[in-house]
Parts: sequence; C-alpha cells; structure tokens
Amino acid sequence: MTTVEIVFRYSGQPSEQAVLALARARDVYGIRGLKLDRAARTVRVEYDASRLNEATVSKLVLQAGVEIIEPVPIETPGAPEPLPPA
Repeated sequence: MTTVEIVFRYSGQPSEQAVLALARARDVYGIRGLKLDRAARTVRVEYDASRLNEATVSKLVLQAGVEIIEPVPIETPGAPEPLPPA
C-alpha cells in the first residue's frame, strides 16, 4: 500500500449535501481519509495510490459537489527551501 495525500482548493462554500457526499466518499475502497478545511477552502484526501490515482480522487470530489479550482502543493517537513530566482 502506498499512501498519498492530495489537497484541492475549492471555490464557493460546499452545500450540506456536498459535505455529506464527501463523507460517503470515505467508503470508497482506497480512500483513507478526507478533511474539509472551510477557512482555507481546501479539501485534503489521503488515499491508497496502489488502488486509486489523482484523476479518480479529483473525480470523486467533483461528483460530491465540491467545485475544485486547483490542486495545492503540499509542504513536506524537512524539504529544502526553494532557491530564489536568479
């Protein structure tokens, strides 16, 4: 099993129905966790990459009714700082 996290930025506020649909998406085989952050307008999905891929995960979020704008880069602890432009 290869656990991967992806974070999507969304627009608008998800409806109650969309939030419930996201909760049901946890039942999809390979989805390990979902976290909706209303303040940052992001949804973080932890999934098994040996079962699912980024396209499938984004499709699940879209089908739940969350309007994805873009994926957000995830900062990893201990990662080197990017170099400033020359």
